[in-house]
Amino acid sequence: MKVLMINGSPHTNGNTYIALHEMEKVFSENGVKTEIVQVGNKDIRGCIACGSCAEKGKCVFDDMVNETASKFEECNGLVVASPVYYASANATLIAFLDRLFYSTHFDKTMKVGASVVVARRGGLSSTFDELNKYFTITGMPVASSQYWNSVHGRISGEAQQDAEGLQTMRTLANNMTFLIKSIQLGKEKFGLPEKEEHLFTNFI
Repeated sequence: MKVLMINGSPHTNGNTYIALHEMEKVFSENGVKTEIVQVGNKDIRGCIACGSCAEKGKCVFDDMVNETASKFEECNGLVVASPVYYASANATLIAFLDRLFYSTHFDKTMKVGASVVVARRGGLSSTFDELNKYFTITGMPVASSQYWNSVHGRISGEAQQDAEGLQTMRTLANNMTFLIKSIQLGKEKFGLPEKEEHLFTNFI
């Protein structure tokens, strides 16, 4: 079992990392491997809707999006974490996720997804909703916790003082572990849900 963790903060060891690391400890205790990919401090351009990925099977811009694609395909769960900027996620992270999800054509059904958001005070819920949409459009069950998956902190290290937020991260990691293991057992016994041919309807 493996969980891929995406750090959307430009700060490698800031408050967003503290939230992820709290989850990482729980995963380790439960025998789930983890890998953190640092995204927020990279130069990542957005999708240009060129359609090349349909032919090539990868994004035309050969950067860390393509490097991460194989890790995403192999993992059982994906955690996406972001600091909150103007009630939304880091723009670099969004550019990364748009291209990662759009350019990868492997089946993401039943990979477990979880979003984590970190802020001084406000904008957490809207960012949480923004990130969860990547999971729900691709058949990925969304893991929940005891509260919305958020941690508070402004200055680097302040997240360590948010006892409730860190507990929320531990609960999230435990719930995610349970879901991943349960889905694996279900796949072995019942297989994945049968899929219909995708229908596209345009109202114009």
